[in-house]
Amino acid sequence: MQLSIVIPLLNEEESLKELHDWIVSVMQSNHFLYEILFIDDGSTDSSWDIISNLASENPAVRGIRFQRNFGKSQALHAGFKAVQGDVIITMDADLQDNPEEIPELYRMIHEEGYELVSGWKKKRYDSVLFKNMPSKLFNWAARKTSGVRLHDFNCGLKAYQKTVVKSIEVSGEMHRYIPVLAKNAGFSRINEKIVKHQARKYGKTKFGMERFINGFLDLITIWFVSKFGKQPMHLFGALGVIMFLIGFGFATYLGIDKLFINTTGRLITDRPQFFIALTAMIIGTQLFLAGFLGEILIRSRKNEARYTISEETKVSEELYSS
Repeated sequence: MQLSIVIPLLNEEESLKELHDWIVSVMQSNHFLYEILFIDDGSTDSSWDIISNLASENPAVRGIRFQRNFGKSQALHAGFKAVQGDVIITMDADLQDNPEEIPELYRMIHEEGYELVSGWKKKRYDSVLFKNMPSKLFNWAARKTSGVRLHDFNCGLKAYQKTVVKSIEVSGEMHRYIPVLAKNAGFSRINEKIVKHQARKYGKTKFGMERFINGFLDLITIWFVSKFGKQPMHLFGALGVIMFLIGFGFATYLGIDKLFINTTGRLITDRPQFFIALTAMIIGTQLFLAGFLGEILIRSRKNEARYTISEETKVSEELYSS
């Protein structure tokens, strides 16, 4: 199996047959051994019936159906678990991604040795105000925080080596950051290719403006996890020490002032600096403890992983010897 084409979809009944025929034409003209995997993310129209008919007519077509809408990330995750091809292509079902790009994407993975190739819709046919400008801002922020130099993180048209999709877990709404997830998993040979973007032919987009808000929140999450996920003490411990020192400094000032300068003045507890010192020291201690507990949890998980690996190695050795 050379190619697995994963297509997540939601209520795209008008475009499925046309997209299928277009993909099949490209596959046959290039003599690819392929499979098409449609992931129906809880469609309420006749999308699943169309997928079932296509599967009965074409043995290369398979489908996975969700009972309700879980989101694009979960659809891609299910598809990645089921794929069999050496190279995996993801694309949207709305005909805005061009299947004619697939052979070149396959060549870049198979011949040039890239582990992930992301499409770049340099010329878009979307609304400038509501899609193009927010998308450019979003991609700029993603480049700066992740260090992955791509122009279009959210392009649905991407190509992967099989080892990449089997090594990452796409959850929440992290489908926008699959290149970042791949980089964090140790895959560094990442490139992009300018691809054709086509105007939507049927229906309307399933994503609203909230996707940009969620996208930026997810970006903060993945930046934090990638930077401090393995060593939380570096963040929480440092902030805790700073806060504690600030509180300790105020407490020291109050003590010196009361003992040597303003000995007959008002009580320390009547001064606002006392509450600043107390609050800062408490928050600093809590932050330090949060980092400490995070380190303990991470080390415990590492020890469990080592134990699991050693047990699996024992089993493999026993099977080999037997």
